[in-house]
Amino acid sequence: MSERNLVELHRRQAERLGRRPALRFKQYGIWHDITWEQYHAESLAAAAALVECGVKPGDRVGIVAENSIAWPIADMAILAAGAVNVPPHAPLTARQIHYQLADAEINFLFVSNRVQLDKILSLRSQLPPLRGIVVFDGEAARAADDLIPWPAFRQHGRRALPRLANELARREAALAPDDLATIMYTSGTTGNPKGVMLTHGNLLSNVLAVSERAGQRPGDVVLSWLPYTHIYARTVDHYSMLATGVLLCVAESAETLVQDLADVQPTHMASVPRFYEKVLALAGPRRLRELFGPRVDWLSSGGAPLPPAVARAYLNAGVLVLQGYGLTETSPVISFNAKDAYKLETVGRPLPGVEVRIADDGEVLTRGPHVMKGYWKNPDATAEAIRDGWFHTGDLGELDADGFLKITGRKKELLVLSNGKKVVPSFLEGLLQGDPCIDQAVIYGEGRNFLTALIVPHWPNLRAALHHTTGDPSPESLCELLRHRIDAALSDVSPAEQVKKFVVVPQPFSVAADELTVSLKLRRNVVLTKYAQQLEALYTDGQPAG
Repeated sequence: MSERNLVELHRRQAERLGRRPALRFKQYGIWHDITWEQYHAESLAAAAALVECGVKPGDRVGIVAENSIAWPIADMAILAAGAVNVPPHAPLTARQIHYQLADAEINFLFVSNRVQLDKILSLRSQLPPLRGIVVFDGEAARAADDLIPWPAFRQHGRRALPRLANELARREAALAPDDLATIMYTSGTTGNPKGVMLTHGNLLSNVLAVSERAGQRPGDVVLSWLPYTHIYARTVDHYSMLATGVLLCVAESAETLVQDLADVQPTHMASVPRFYEKVLALAGPRRLRELFGPRVDWLSSGGAPLPPAVARAYLNAGVLVLQGYGLTETSPVISFNAKDAYKLETVGRPLPGVEVRIADDGEVLTRGPHVMKGYWKNPDATAEAIRDGWFHTGDLGELDADGFLKITGRKKELLVLSNGKKVVPSFLEGLLQGDPCIDQAVIYGEGRNFLTALIVPHWPNLRAALHHTTGDPSPESLCELLRHRIDAALSDVSPAEQVKKFVVVPQPFSVAADELTVSLKLRRNVVLTKYAQQLEALYTDGQPAG
């Protein structure tokens, strides 16, 4: 393909596929289709409305919304107007969202519902002057007189479109590969997040490379449920469908995913390791094929390391989960396994056009058209991250003889014990979480003489292992079983990597408690600070683990 930007890619695919279904969504219990013609027309109408409201090329426009059919339409409208999409994660607090919208100096905003709108209204006076706020939910749009309901906004754009068609065509033609498409704020564990500037060229190059590796075609059906406020779903699901022509089915919600799978029967779906672990624990290996449906070809995993034991369990059940790797700063995919060339313990080979090398200290470096333009208004951080053309990922890894990349840990998360032994906590956590009785695990021990851990049991599996069908097991039997499971999971690692003591955490770590990011990555500093007293006691009380 010779397209220069995502807007051109969308238009040309709509011209090719016309009346074929592009998007499928559920409303009032019924699935509906939007054709490629309709998808493009709706996006252009909303883009015309943005132009009517005074949005200019390069302006930043926010989307504070959960996934819905309105999300990709509004996204493409922003891009078609030549503007830049700034989408904070919907679960964030009002103060966190305010920081991102104010830092990006947005001047227009899309909001999903009353919950998100209340966050905006509470801080509206502290935001840059807004030309308008469009609310997807009609009832919520009545909260203030100057709010614009989504249907009325699009209708206004339809009326203006004949008059603005040439202007939108001019804006599309003017969009160069180096022009910004989005600013995505990274979810840091300390301090304010950094705004990652991704261009049309960044995203387009990544979409085309992913499509070449994945081999999807029109006729394939993708179920999409990960938040579009994360670049993983935005690129791998939304923008990739613009290149491949697949039917993109927008899941009703994360809570309805099992029913959505049954309804849609997808050929492909992208998810995160936490989802695959939970499904395996709840459904068991024998029901995996049934749960994902008869048409599933392969599933993809990203956002965090997928424990090899989980990948093998799926493969043995006849469901292939292909792992990939990337970061927000790399649009995001750096490497990905292929159906005809994969190694479960790796994140695949680098994508076409993507260079990867391993630095002397083991850090993964990457170079190519997928690497961000830089951090928004932060040249010092940009210069630190991109040196001599190479982006420094902060991850540790190795390339095998066949060119497959294996991620072994985070450079900054490398633990050093008091005896000088170095430990990669994420590697050990993956081993522990491969045990069906362990739901989540966090390794601790920087500067200590041995390792400890926070262990979240998988309670149904643990009770079954203890033959407790009702009630909670005794603390003694619980600790004895977990001690055995931990030792078995770590049986092949060195003495320095053994977990000597542990704390049982009764409830899983969650996004709501700020212990996980929206993409379900562990906020290690937050968790370790929260449980600092219990962990410290393991080194001072002289008692056995538990």
